[in-house]
Amino acid sequence: PSPLPLARRLKIAAETAEALAFLHHDTGMQIIHCDVKTANILLDENWTAKLSGFGASRLGPEDLDSKSNTLTEKSDVHSFGVVLAELLTGLEPQRNLAKVFVGLVEGGTLDKSLDEEIVEGHFDIVRKAADLAKRCLKPKAEERPSMKDVAAELNGLVRTMEQHPSEGGEADISPSPKDTGNLGGSSASSASVGDIITSAL
Repeated sequence: PSPLPLARRLKIAAETAEALAFLHHDTGMQIIHCDVKTANILLDENWTAKLSGFGASRLGPEDLDSKSNTLTEKSDVHSFGVVLAELLTGLEPQRNLAKVFVGLVEGGTLDKSLDEEIVEGHFDIVRKAADLAKRCLKPKAEERPSMKDVAAELNGLVRTMEQHPSEGGEADISPSPKDTGNLGGSSASSASVGDIITSAL
């Protein structure tokens, strides 16, 4: 199969970020997912991202015990940064993926690690998305953006691609309307983002 186009990858990232922002800021009590990874992002028949894998989720911050008191919403932000790095590069999940990705961005060699089919002539957008991922991967939790800010930035990049699509690119890349149904995987297919990225390598 062909690699997922950049437009599709950004749409998936934006929808996942919106779901996490909803959990962190728009529920009656904050929910920390605690297991954000591409294997827990499922896609339905319309390629809409559905966040799953809530088995490790916690209520926060009151529900944090002494064993897990380092887990906050910024832990989810860091994990999402790894997801975004994987979406942008196609690199398989690994323990040091965050370090490898940040090294590519800071070393100015990210372009050498990207498939031209993914970039689609939009390296400026890729660079902005990569910078966002880098900020999500900051070692200090307080320096990471909120998921609301992450979602807003990604939606801005999606809108830019809508307004300036590449030749032969996808026409319909806008995120679906905000729907709490996106938080669960009940209507999603069994295909995860991680499976699809790996199969296209």
